[in-house]
Amino acid sequence: MSKEFRHIVRITETDLAGADKVVYALSNIKGIGINLANAIVRKAGVNPDARLGNLTEADMERIEDIIRNPDKYGLPAWLLNRQKDFETGKNIHLIGSDLVLRSKLDIDQMKTIKSWRGYRHAYGLKVRGQRTKTTGRSGKAMGVKKKALIQQRRAEAGGKE
Repeated sequence: MSKEFRHIVRITETDLAGADKVVYALSNIKGIGINLANAIVRKAGVNPDARLGNLTEADMERIEDIIRNPDKYGLPAWLLNRQKDFETGKNIHLIGSDLVLRSKLDIDQMKTIKSWRGYRHAYGLKVRGQRTKTTGRSGKAMGVKKKALIQQRRAEAGGKE
């Protein structure tokens, strides 16, 4: 079996750079952070300082299996992103497009039951209690005149007189 370096590695339908260290490459998968990536690499028995492109197929399959079934390998529940899932009641971990879809469904559910968070999401306001008087504004600047606009108006006023 020839061991050659792979520049692009595909794990869980995500293309990852083979030149990155394993932990940092895994953290590029949507839904996996640095802490979870560290735990996955330790459970898989892979050197965290190794480059992703140098790993063998067996290592890749082991890592992918741990990502798909983290509870089977004894990863703590606080590392997972869906503890006590609303529908199943189990601790699960979602990655990629599944995570995006489930987040949208959760927001839609909050909107349909007309919870406060759903109301804030529906109106595009901040949800978690942040201040909104001065931050999070969208659209034109309020109360601030742009220098070019002021000069243009002065020129128009001066030209008409």
